[in-house]
Amino acid sequence: MIVLLADSDKKFVNEILETWSITEVPVTAVTNTADMISVAANGDISVAFISADFLWVAELDAVSYLKDHNQGVEIFVLCEPKKLPAAESSISRGASKYLIKPVPVFTLENTVRKALQKHSNKKNYQLMESQVLEELFGSTPEMRKTLKTIYKIAPTASTVLITGESGTGKEFAANIIHRLSKRADEPFLAVNCGAIPENIVESELFGSRRGAFTGAIDKKGLFEEAECGTLFLDEVAELSQAVQVKLLRFLQNREIRRVGENENRTLDVRIIAATNRNVLEEVKKGTFREDLYYRLNTFHIELPPLRERRSTISNLIKHFIIKHQSNIGKTIRSISQPAQMALTSYDYPGNIRELENIIEHAMIMAEGEEITLEDLPEALHPGYNVPENRYLLSSSVAKPEESQKNNENEDLPLAELERRHIIKIFEKYKSVSLAAEKLGISRTTLWRKLEEYKLEITDR
Repeated sequence: MIVLLADSDKKFVNEILETWSITEVPVTAVTNTADMISVAANGDISVAFISADFLWVAELDAVSYLKDHNQGVEIFVLCEPKKLPAAESSISRGASKYLIKPVPVFTLENTVRKALQKHSNKKNYQLMESQVLEELFGSTPEMRKTLKTIYKIAPTASTVLITGESGTGKEFAANIIHRLSKRADEPFLAVNCGAIPENIVESELFGSRRGAFTGAIDKKGLFEEAECGTLFLDEVAELSQAVQVKLLRFLQNREIRRVGENENRTLDVRIIAATNRNVLEEVKKGTFREDLYYRLNTFHIELPPLRERRSTISNLIKHFIIKHQSNIGKTIRSISQPAQMALTSYDYPGNIRELENIIEHAMIMAEGEEITLEDLPEALHPGYNVPENRYLLSSSVAKPEESQKNNENEDLPLAELERRHIIKIFEKYKSVSLAAEKLGISRTTLWRKLEEYKLEITDR
């Protein structure tokens, strides 16, 4: 760990060097901008104290340069009262704080000690998180490769596209990428694009100006709220063509325009997008822009369904039991062998999200400290058949002989398993909104599935 002190006041610099008492952290002092840039390029700086006079080197932004070349560096601007506006503007570009001169040495030392502690805590947290990630992601070659990709791309600002079935952990993966990035201390905002009504999605994402439309007020959109952080656009394929154009413009120019305004706003926001659709198929159909797809697809992560990484199920069960114990007010110490076999053999059409719901259900139903087979939802019991749904048209109901023939889930095609599961959940809740929430998909996606299954629905 190296501390950079950059100030043209040689007397001040010498005083700091002579009285500096943190022996384990050396101070590299420079008194001109050329030397500052040279030291910054080495990439070893953890804390930088920079004079307000050094914030710009010709056309070069020193704060951005330092952050680009020194991962996790904290920058503190040293300024006299007359230089306060320049110091304040540096905060918006990534500086942590400004200090008004004269600054005593103990103030600089205390600042470095806090940064040391923060760095140590973050390192320990990331080590612990890496161990948890490896347990939750699984040990298959595909998942090890995925986790390795996440570690590589997280520190960058590159756009990421995450695909996979609903409930496979796309938002979890996006959150991990953010937490392992240089933006970890900045906002992480997640939005389900399919859950926002089409008539307000543009203003929700990009903001609005008062009077732009009926009821419009001056407000920031999610892009501005996520400034310097990460915006996770889940179900990105649900966006209309008009909004896709605005998203493409941002990815190209880093500019957005509020609804009803004429001027552009430049933002520093990392975009991570996700969808459960086959985006290339959507491109072929003309519902998703090809140029936007290639902009989003700088890095692509495909998350396989839970049935293809069964080795993670036991660890996920432990994780969800710990997660829900305090809320439910129960301590679960074991799972009976029949229940364990049912949990590990089930195909989970709803993937990880469905597993979490099942564990929460079982914990509530358990009468003691052990989860038994009887505590699990009926769908996990041996020989369970999905009942015919009275909302189905006769043309889409399975014939009795077909139902008997396919009693065993493993004999059914994946599409039929998904159809039956969606029908079961919709029959249970009788509501598109509730069913979509339980299934972990957007209302738009559920509507599309229901239309595909030719359901007669009264819940509009």
